[in-house]
Amino acid sequence: MKRPTPQELAAGVRAGQRAMMGRAITLVESTRPEDREAANTLLEHLAPHAGESIRIGITGSPGVGKSTLIETFGRQLTAAGHRVAVLAVDPSSGRTGGSILGDKTRMTELARDPKAFIRPSPSGGTLGGVARRTRETMTVCEAAGYDVVLVETVGVGQSEVMVAGMVDMFVVLVLPGSGDELQGIKRGILELADLLVVTKADGDGTAAALRTCQQHANALRLIPPKIPVWTPTAMTCSALSGDGVDAIWSNAETFREALNAAGFWEDRRREQGVRWMWRALEDGLRDAVHRDPAVRAKLVALEPEVRSGVRTPDEAAALLLTAFREG
Repeated sequence: MKRPTPQELAAGVRAGQRAMMGRAITLVESTRPEDREAANTLLEHLAPHAGESIRIGITGSPGVGKSTLIETFGRQLTAAGHRVAVLAVDPSSGRTGGSILGDKTRMTELARDPKAFIRPSPSGGTLGGVARRTRETMTVCEAAGYDVVLVETVGVGQSEVMVAGMVDMFVVLVLPGSGDELQGIKRGILELADLLVVTKADGDGTAAALRTCQQHANALRLIPPKIPVWTPTAMTCSALSGDGVDAIWSNAETFREALNAAGFWEDRRREQGVRWMWRALEDGLRDAVHRDPAVRAKLVALEPEVRSGVRTPDEAAALLLTAFREG
C-alpha cells in the first residue's frame, strides 16, 4: 500500500479523516531518522491551522481516577457541541520498552463518540508525564478541528511537570483523605496547578473529599499565584455521578477569559512555542549523538568501564561528547 505524502496526510487531517489522523500521528511519533523530514513537512502544513483549542493537562497519582474523570468530562463536552481529543500517555517499561496503551478500554463510551478522538501513546522513557511527541500530536488534533485537547499524564511524580509547559491549564487530581499528599506530590506540582480537583466525592467518600478540598484550598493560599490574574482553587467532583464535573469546564472558561483579558493567554502560548523549540533541539541532538559512528564506537568501550567503576559516568559522558564534536 502506497504511503500518503505529507501533503496528502495534511489534507486528510484537515478534512477530519480519523484514519489519516492516525497515520499522521504515527508519522510524527516515529523514531526512524528517515521519517523526520516527512514529519516536519507535515507539521509545517498543519501548524497554520492549529492553535485554536484549549489545552488542558490532567495529572494525579495512580488510582485517583484520571481516565474515569476524563471520560465523564469528555462526554459532557461533546454533548455541549465540543470536539474533544484525548492524548493519553501510558508508562513504558524500562526493561522492554513496551506499553499497555489501555486507555481506550478505560474510556469505552467516549471512544465510541464521533466527536471524540482518543490517542494513547507510550511515554517511551520521556520524563514529565508526557510522550516524546505529545506537542506534535496536539498540532494534528487541532488542525483536524478538535477545540478541546485533554492531555492525561502518566501520573504524579517529581518529573511530572513538563506537561504544564505545553498546556494552557494544568489540573491536578487528588484523592479524598489525601491531606498528607502534599508530601507525596510535592510543592512543585501545586505551584504549577491552575485547578486542584478532589475526585470520588460521592457516597461514603463525600465528607472526606470535602475535608481534603478544604485542606488543599488552605495550602494553595500559601503559594503565590504564578499568574497575577488567576488564583488557583480547589474543588470536588464525582466522575461516577457527574456531580461537579461541569465546574471543571466552567473554571477552564473563566481561566481563559481572565488570561485573555489581561493579555496573558498569547504570552503563554508564545512561551509554549519557545519550550517546544528547546525540546525539539534536545531531542535532535540526542538522536544525532546516538547515530554518530564515532560515538557508537566509543560507547562500546566506555559502557563496560562505567559498569565496572573504572570511569565515572560524568567522565564517560565528556568523552562521548568530545567524540561527537570531533566526529
